[in-house]
Amino acid sequence: MTKQIKKCLFPAAGYGTRFLPATKAIPKEMLPVLTKPLLQYGIEEAIEAGMSTMAIVTGRGKRSIEDHFDISYELEHQIKDTPKEHYLTEIRSVINKCTFSYTRQVEMKGLGHAILTGKTLIGDEPFAVILADDLCDNDSKAVLTQMTEIYEKHPDCCIVAIEEIPKEHTNKYGVIAGEEIESNLFKVNNMVEKPDPKDAPSNLAIIGRYILTPEIFDVIEQTPPGKGGEIQITDALLTLAKQGKVLAYKFDGKRFDCGSVDGFVEATNYFYEKQNK
Repeated sequence: MTKQIKKCLFPAAGYGTRFLPATKAIPKEMLPVLTKPLLQYGIEEAIEAGMSTMAIVTGRGKRSIEDHFDISYELEHQIKDTPKEHYLTEIRSVINKCTFSYTRQVEMKGLGHAILTGKTLIGDEPFAVILADDLCDNDSKAVLTQMTEIYEKHPDCCIVAIEEIPKEHTNKYGVIAGEEIESNLFKVNNMVEKPDPKDAPSNLAIIGRYILTPEIFDVIEQTPPGKGGEIQITDALLTLAKQGKVLAYKFDGKRFDCGSVDGFVEATNYFYEKQNK
């Protein structure tokens, strides 16, 4: 019987340098698209996919994340029985549905290292990973929900979400190559972290949604630093891909790169228009 995925890991220790000076004191994961922080969008997506334990890897200066996903008694008291009370309805719902746990990534050594840091919160079970920078939207079924349905059919595999990108942008992403085994589902045989366009095996880029089996932790521990001197999750997954244990799913939905100012503005405009339809 397939083990149901109950935990979602959120690496949230990065500095957010592309948004300085805004991120000097505010975590980039707490930057709001309209009235809701990026991290809350990701957690709501995980809840929709059936997950109830949110494991967050933080770093220095990230205390506002913990405060946001906690009850603010003074604020609640101040707005109780006023027309403003409804503004807290969504976040109250999130807090009530989830358990939150936190650990710190002391050194920034790459996404692979951030995921390994979360091992103490995950334990020996399959789990999802959401990068809050990648804000995804789908009117019918969230991206992570789509991926959990695939995992139920392929419980021995890790799954990465992919999308087609312009070939000249491959140096910003992990890029896969593989054989399409079902519509939009690929068995991965190669993965390269941020290749030059001329060296990229395809234009299928990994975005910030993963489902990982617990053996990934042992693999990361054995993975040497790669691109940029960091421990890359792409390199660790390549080890499993060579064993036929990685699938890539070309998801249905829209994705915004909110790690860039352009993508952040695009997401803000999109959700504003959607809200006001």
